[in-house]
Amino acid sequence: MSGRIAKGRVLIVAGSDSGGGAGLQADIKTCTALGGYAMTAVTAVTVQNTLGVSDIHKVPVDVIASQMRAVLGDIGADSVKTGMLHSSQVIEKVAQELAATDAQLVLDPVMVAKGGAQLLEDTAVGALKRELIPRATLVTPNVPEAEALTGITIENTDDQIKAGEALLSLGADAALVKGGHMQGDQITDVLVTADGSKLLCSPRINTNHTHGTGCTLASAIATHLAQGRPLSDAVVRARDYVYQAIQTAPGFGTGHGPLNHVHTLPED
Repeated sequence: MSGRIAKGRVLIVAGSDSGGGAGLQADIKTCTALGGYAMTAVTAVTVQNTLGVSDIHKVPVDVIASQMRAVLGDIGADSVKTGMLHSSQVIEKVAQELAATDAQLVLDPVMVAKGGAQLLEDTAVGALKRELIPRATLVTPNVPEAEALTGITIENTDDQIKAGEALLSLGADAALVKGGHMQGDQITDVLVTADGSKLLCSPRINTNHTHGTGCTLASAIATHLAQGRPLSDAVVRARDYVYQAIQTAPGFGTGHGPLNHVHTLPED
């Protein structure tokens, strides 16, 4: 019996989440559920569950680079998704390795975990702006991340657009400034490209099970791009995937619970 063949090679450069809700685990689940082929370069091992991060073990920079080199030199990648990079040294080394590929880059500027743990050193923000944003196909910051990267206070969609334009001025091809941290019954994400801005809206789901939404969204976009979809279509499809993953969340844990990454798969 023939089955589905994975389409779209996605290299994920990010940290591990022992609780499985975010980080590499969420990235791999997302890519697989959407029919892509996930590969990884582990940047850190975090000790966490739905209640938060209790410890972080950083992977040596040269080991991160070796993982990337092994994958890119053999299997190759159609897109690369970056998550937790934690230091200037890691960011600079990742940028060096990415110079060897023309794969599209989805940059998720992970700075703080859902529970409040800092995942990016303050001194690394400049390196992120200097080394990776200029080669990004898409940057996907939430409001606090966009404010940290641009210095713009974001209170409404006009501010989201300004922040997106500022990220383009740093060299990114496009920016998706996510609005989940803003108040209101509706969540508005703003996609900013050289052609202008597009508002993407959805009703807010009143739930505590939103752990890993940023990782999941960025990986879904990276998978769709790897499969050849245009950027705007990839973003719209990825948002729909995440929305349904939140709606059908399994309810695991007593804190910020994970999404249902496998809602795309057929039931038995």
